[in-house]
Amino acid sequence: MTTKAAFSPEEWKVVLEGPPAAGMIVITAARGGMFRETVAMSKAYAEARAEHGDSELLDEIVTARPQMDHTRYRSAEELRDDGLRHLRDAVALVDSKAANKVAAAHREGGQSVSPAEAEAIQQITAALGAAGP
Repeated sequence: MTTKAAFSPEEWKVVLEGPPAAGMIVITAARGGMFRETVAMSKAYAEARAEHGDSELLDEIVTARPQMDHTRYRSAEELRDDGLRHLRDAVALVDSKAANKVAAAHREGGQSVSPAEAEAIQQITAALGAAGP
């Protein structure tokens, strides 16, 4: 299982900002309801915390207080576009770390990750639209 320890501090920040970015995209998609939707996002974190143990990575993510500077955006469209890019980056990081962990599970030719596995990881990362590890 991939955990916080697999990420650099900068990568971890990207991972932590993914869920709030998704929430803000939804919250700003339509006028009205912002307060209720913000409370609902907080409740989603609380519920995920209550299910502690199902996923160590999820446990570590929801332990942190959700943070996102929504004031830097001039429009809902700008927030959406940047948020979607951010989500792709966060997913790619998590997938990449998990793929590296799987690839390193068996040493091949004296290497923890074979050239074929490294290429497969690069293809996955490219398909997700983010830079490699």
